[in-house]
Amino acid sequence: MCIKKYLKGKEDLLYGIFKVIVGLMFFLHGWGKLFGAKAAPLMSLFGAAGVIEFSVGIMLVLGLWSRLGALIAGLEMLVAYFYMHIPGGFNPLANGGEASLLFFATFLIVLYHGNGKWNLEKAFFKKETF
Repeated sequence: MCIKKYLKGKEDLLYGIFKVIVGLMFFLHGWGKLFGAKAAPLMSLFGAAGVIEFSVGIMLVLGLWSRLGALIAGLEMLVAYFYMHIPGGFNPLANGGEASLLFFATFLIVLYHGNGKWNLEKAFFKKETF
């Protein structure tokens, strides 16, 4: 049996699982920057990144303004890659930038697809607002 036939009709479920996992991972990245052992001051680039990651992670899990969050977080990941990782060389595996690039690619998908079927934005506003 072709896997595509088995998964037909489960696209919304799979996208929902995808968004929750990505949101939780991004939330945890932000949590570590804000409250972890190496927490940064809020008024630093690292602290600002923590606020973005913490907030966007929650937005993705709850399905609130996912496109807006993906746009902001995607831009943050590009800045992180070019500002923090490129000075260590172009290869993301050598410069430690693979997570930034993977999150960037992920946020392109969320930017295109939006909240998906299950989200609080439709419950509150009856439609996606961004």
